[in-house]
Amino acid sequence: MVGEGQANSEHDVININSNGKGQQTAVSVSPSTSQRKLSSPSKSTTPELRILCFDLTHYNRTTQFLLSCAGVFILYIIYGYLQELIFTVEGFKPYGWFLTLVQFAYYIGFGLVERRLEAYRTNGGRIWSVQPAPRCIPLQTYFVLAALTLGTMGLSNSSLGYLNYPTQVIFKCCKLIPVLVGSIIIQGKRYGPLDFAAATAMCIGLAWFTLADSQLTPNFNPLGVAMISGALLCDAAIGNVQEKAMREHKASSSEVVFYSYGLGFVYLFVIMLLTGNFFSGFAFCLAHPLETFGYGFLFSLSGYLGIQFVLALVRSSGAPIAATVTTARKAVTIAFSFLLFSKPFTVQYIWSGLIVVLGIYLNVYSKKNKLTFSDLEHRIKQCSARLSRSSSRKFLIEV
Repeated sequence: MVGEGQANSEHDVININSNGKGQQTAVSVSPSTSQRKLSSPSKSTTPELRILCFDLTHYNRTTQFLLSCAGVFILYIIYGYLQELIFTVEGFKPYGWFLTLVQFAYYIGFGLVERRLEAYRTNGGRIWSVQPAPRCIPLQTYFVLAALTLGTMGLSNSSLGYLNYPTQVIFKCCKLIPVLVGSIIIQGKRYGPLDFAAATAMCIGLAWFTLADSQLTPNFNPLGVAMISGALLCDAAIGNVQEKAMREHKASSSEVVFYSYGLGFVYLFVIMLLTGNFFSGFAFCLAHPLETFGYGFLFSLSGYLGIQFVLALVRSSGAPIAATVTTARKAVTIAFSFLLFSKPFTVQYIWSGLIVVLGIYLNVYSKKNKLTFSDLEHRIKQCSARLSRSSSRKFLIEV
């Protein structure tokens, strides 16, 4: 790549020299100056966009968007299908935490490979001998992030032993509610009326969906609701802590993934050893290696790659469009869940899901159109003034 860049710059200098009318013009233009003039616009107009070792920078915006969307839909549909498929194995429902341990182990391997790929792309050399970049975020922060990551993934996986998969996905769609509360408490952020209206719509739709599930599903267990609610609370906290730490210490996402899941694996491994659940889970997985370790590998790989495509979508198209795409993906995942796995269905699922979608739309709209409470109060006063003027005119006409 460096050689190609040098060749191109030399070719550009020759063209500039040949366009001049004499030798003096060619001598007065230095190669370094022309190279800076020619290279600076390309750097400013084409920001780098990579998914692992694949460079998407040379594609146009539409192609980048379509590739990112395709990756998000395909990978997360596979992720959801495999997650539900693993829990259909007879006798597996009590071992959700062991699945989390297996998932963390795979994520550590994926994170290590990604960090080495980044170091290889930056420094060159042999891929397995190159050293990854040093850690930027303090270990104290990673201790907190690892505990929150463990709570998010472990409680989310274990909740499938007590909830329908569509109900779990609907809860995940309502992540805005704890994120909104957590960002107010942790980062001191302020939100407008549209954000609170979105959270209210999500709460109503979520309550309605859960009520339908409790009436329709014979094995409904409130413990599953408590687990997925705890996962959402941890997810809200982890999002705010990660954002603050990455902004302050300029850390890469691969570093955060590697250390968060690495320490989380240590936490969970020690806890399962002390409680004795590790050996029972390991024995069950050895009895069903394909359905647990095999599906678990594909499940973890699709989830890890899905994160990369979501990040690429955020970088290329922005967070609001990425939120819209991921919401549509969740709707498709729910539809596939009802089609591929037998479960009871009611129209109430559709209405409650539409209310949740309305809340998500309000959340996306609020990011594009900032509306504060003072703006809302001003608009209400304007509308009331117009109404009062129109009513007074009508009264005069009637008189």
